[in-house]
This record gives sequence, structure tokens and C-alpha cells, in this order.
Amino acid sequence: MSKDIKILVATHKKYEMPNDDMYLPIHVGREGKKDLGYQGDNTCENISHKNKNFCELTGLYWAWKNLNCEFIGLCHYRRYFKSNSRKKLREKKLSQIISRYEVEELLDEYDIILPKKRSYYIETVWSHYEHAHNINDLRETEKIINELFPEYINSFNEVMNRKTLHLYNMFILKKDDFDSYCEWLFNILFELEKRIDITDYNKYQSRVFGFISERLFNVWIIYNRKKFKELKIVNMEEINWLLKLSSFIKRKFKHTKPK
Repeated sequence: MSKDIKILVATHKKYEMPNDDMYLPIHVGREGKKDLGYQGDNTCENISHKNKNFCELTGLYWAWKNLNCEFIGLCHYRRYFKSNSRKKLREKKLSQIISRYEVEELLDEYDIILPKKRSYYIETVWSHYEHAHNINDLRETEKIINELFPEYINSFNEVMNRKTLHLYNMFILKKDDFDSYCEWLFNILFELEKRIDITDYNKYQSRVFGFISERLFNVWIIYNRKKFKELKIVNMEEINWLLKLSSFIKRKFKHTKPK
């Protein structure tokens, strides 16, 4: 019997979407915006209005509160999990994304499907955040975990001292586990929201809760001992690696943070 799987495709604009009904395009930050014809994250219980600070998490919150399914996942309109089927490598990118059949097979064996880790090579997760963002926000997050979920602090420290990280808030897992994760995550983020002042943050740095959540997701995975399978990512658009390298050098050696 086919599994009841919904993989959210977070988007803020009209884009070519997969045909498989396993994929559910969701317009994140829909509140006050033009209807794109996709499911909006502003129906029923939602935090759509927080999108500029919470990024794709407004879609996660909507799914947590309003979506019923057996398994749930998240990808992005420009970024999907890649199929392991070699015959698809020469075809257009959208046809290279993971199929329902492959997802179901993997979920029979693993608790969670994740993107391959990014390696920071010469710095830790903590020092990378310090060079790229306001480290005081991460320090305050650590305090909150100590106060609200002290059992997680060792896992938090383990992640911060590593040089690798699962990024993009991408995953596929059981809805029950997803619900538990969201309960934990949003308790931390909503408390953090009360404690930090982001009034003077630029547009990029204002996405602070999205950045913090990428780190926290790794903490949750470690603490809960989830058995995971890593997959490659299909990028729908070309990546400017020269620009990424230039940005890294500026952060690391010139102490210039992204804007």
C-alpha cells in the first residue's frame, strides 16, 4: 500500500513544479501577497506574517498545525532531493528529483531522509555562524536551551563543535516525529524572538530564525538518535560558486558579513 506522504515545496513565486501529488507547493509568506494558485501558509492557524524573519519555517508551522499525513518533508522550489536512478542524469533537472517509490523504500529502512552534510573544513559550526551572522543570537539560543530543554545542551555543544552540518531545513520523516520536532523548535524560537532585537538587521540578517533553525535541526536529530539517509541535492538553477567563495573569503579574512 502506498504511503501517505506530503513533501512541501516552499516557494514565494510561480515556478515549474513536480507532477507527483506527493509534492505540495506551498506559498510561504502568503499573507498580504498575490495568490499564486498554490496552498498558502496563511490559512487556519499560521505565522505567515513572520516569513521575512522565519523564512520557510512559516510553511513548516502551517503544516504542523493544519496538515494531516503519515510522512512529511520539505524541499524548495529551486532545491530537491536527488534520485539515485542513473538513467535520469541526462534528463532535465526536474526529472532527476526523487520519486515516490524511492522515498517509500528509504522510509522503510530509515527514520529520516536528509541532504548530504556541508563541510566548513577550516571552521566549526559555531565559528562559521560568528563570521556570517550575529553570534549573540546563537549565544542566547544556547541559554534558552539550557533553561527550557537542558537535556539537549550536550547535543547542542556537539553540533556547534563540528565542521559539518545538514542545511536548508530539508528532510522527509514521520509526521509524528515532525510534530515533536516543531513543538521543540518553535518553543525555542518564539522565546528567542522575545529576547533579541533585530530592528537594525538588514534584509539578509533579518532571516535570523531560519538560520538558527538549520543548526537546531541538527541538534534535534543527534539528541533523538534518528537513523538517517543522506541524499544529494538537485539545484534547479546554476550556483555561482565564485560568488560563494568570494563571500566566504570576505567573512573569514576580512570580517565582512553578508547583507
